[in-house]
Amino acid sequence: MPLTVPAPIETPRLVVRQIAEPDLPGLMAVNGDDMVTQFLPYATWRSIDDAAAWYQRIAGIQATGNAVQFVILSRDDATVIGAGLLFNFNEGSARAELGYVLGRAHWGRGLAREAAGALVGAAFGPMGLRRLEAEVNPLNQPSVRLLQSLGFTREGLLRQRWVGKGAAYDVELHGLLRDEWQQRGT
Repeated sequence: MPLTVPAPIETPRLVVRQIAEPDLPGLMAVNGDDMVTQFLPYATWRSIDDAAAWYQRIAGIQATGNAVQFVILSRDDATVIGAGLLFNFNEGSARAELGYVLGRAHWGRGLAREAAGALVGAAFGPMGLRRLEAEVNPLNQPSVRLLQSLGFTREGLLRQRWVGKGAAYDVELHGLLRDEWQQRGT
């Protein structure tokens, strides 16, 4: 059974929903910023063609049922401010990985936590997952703090796990169980 797509999620300041092709220009502004993609395992987008190629790749992955790509919108004006991803779904273990990115203009206001929290809630609620994992470059301390604030536990260091932007780098593995999330009442 594939990973189910939840209805759009509304939070006090955001709407988180499955991505659509018209979202690409807004995501270009997010993923076209070298500071935003600094710790991410993919190249900074340089053109709308990069965005279109990414969209086609994501559409193919979503078609397998192993991932759902989300867009994060400002609730006030429906502006695209970031993206989230649940991927590497393993049905037998009811687990997936969490990824997220937020445009630099929106940093420092708690929006990444609000969006990631909405995705975690959907993953453990209507999507029926039991476990979420996230891999983060340990140099990306804001992301590490975000995961900790959501209740994720650092489970280990995977040395030289990823190669991105011409260099191998370590990642920390963080995990969160549905029971832990529910006990927090988040």
